[in-house]
Amino acid sequence: MTAGAALGLCLLLTAGCYQVQQQANVNAEGMEAMSDTVNTLTDAEVAEGWMLLFDGASLDAWRGFQRDTLPRGWHARDGALYFDGDGNGDIVTRETFENFDLKLEWKISPGGNSGIMFRADEDHDTPWQTGPEMQVLDDAAHPDAANGPVRMAGANYDVHPPAQNVVRPAGQWNSVRILADGPHVEHWLNGVKIVEYELWSDDWKQRVAKSKWKDYPDYGMVKSGHIVLQDHGDPVWYRAIKIRRLPASPTGQRP
Repeated sequence: MTAGAALGLCLLLTAGCYQVQQQANVNAEGMEAMSDTVNTLTDAEVAEGWMLLFDGASLDAWRGFQRDTLPRGWHARDGALYFDGDGNGDIVTRETFENFDLKLEWKISPGGNSGIMFRADEDHDTPWQTGPEMQVLDDAAHPDAANGPVRMAGANYDVHPPAQNVVRPAGQWNSVRILADGPHVEHWLNGVKIVEYELWSDDWKQRVAKSKWKDYPDYGMVKSGHIVLQDHGDPVWYRAIKIRRLPASPTGQRP
């Protein structure tokens, strides 16, 4: 190769590397911008009564179950409420909620497991003794998925299976909506309603009697309680966590 050809090749490679680096910078800036806006409310959401449970940096809305501080393992990192897998407890909202519309996004680590519980009280040893749980799972790799649809992502854990499988793979974000209005509960995953049930109905009681909750009489019976994010020992990320209170239930809707 002549000296001129070598110089040309070098310049070409340098230009290519510069373009790759520039594209990487653009991508990184785009990701940063997304993380800056994903944990915010629009003017319309504020007018509708939505409130943030995580702003991308502060964990002030959360504390440990039956404690005043955050357990080990929970962090605000890169615009997400991140659990690193080396923790010592679930976290709960400082406020309690009766009827609500909850939205958030989650992504799970390969082979990972977590969960989102609601209306959980702190009068029992664990939040799952009272709070129904929307399952957060890597269906493709976690062994619990082999126990049937009632253990898969999006299910009302061990009670109601998802109507269809719309979960995204480990490492990808999934959008969630949980609606709890009196006895009526809906689970939405990635824009699809996959679970719908009526607490305290005959169907609900029959399903619970066949589940792992059959020996926990207060399961699902609490009228107002905490939102819970579960420490199941695996890394998991949550973001865009927002909630809107709904009107209190009229007398007579409760068991």
